[in-house]
Amino acid sequence: MDEIGLVKIWNVKRTQVINAQIAPTLVLIAVLVLAALGYFDGAPNSVKYLAIGVSAATGILALISQYATIREAQRLVVDLGNLERPSELSQKIAASGSFLSLVALALVVISIGIFVLVVWAVLGSIPPK
Repeated sequence: MDEIGLVKIWNVKRTQVINAQIAPTLVLIAVLVLAALGYFDGAPNSVKYLAIGVSAATGILALISQYATIREAQRLVVDLGNLERPSELSQKIAASGSFLSLVALALVVISIGIFVLVVWAVLGSIPPK
C-alpha cells in the first residue's frame, strides 16, 4: 500500500476510536444526571442493576472496539515506518507506536475507574441494612 493510503487508514482509525466513545459518553451522561437528581434513591434494585449493566455493556463493547482499532493502528505505524521515503507526516505518525500503547493502557485504566464510579453513583444511595 502507498503512503497516502496508509495515512488515510490512520485517519480512519483515529476517527473510529473517537466515535466509539460517543455511546458510552451518552450513557454516562444519563447515569450522571439521574444520580445527581436522586432518581436512583427510590428506584428498585432491579433498575439500579439494569443501569449498571447497560453502562458496563456499553463501555465494554466500546473498549473492545477501541482496543482492536489501536492494535490495527499499531501495525499501521510499522508499515509507515517501513516506507522507503516517507513524508514528515508519515514519519511523525510512524513514531506514534509507544503513544498508542499508552492510549490502550489509559483506556483500560480509565474505563475501570469510571465503572467503579458508576457503581458507586447508582448503588451508593442504597440505605444500609
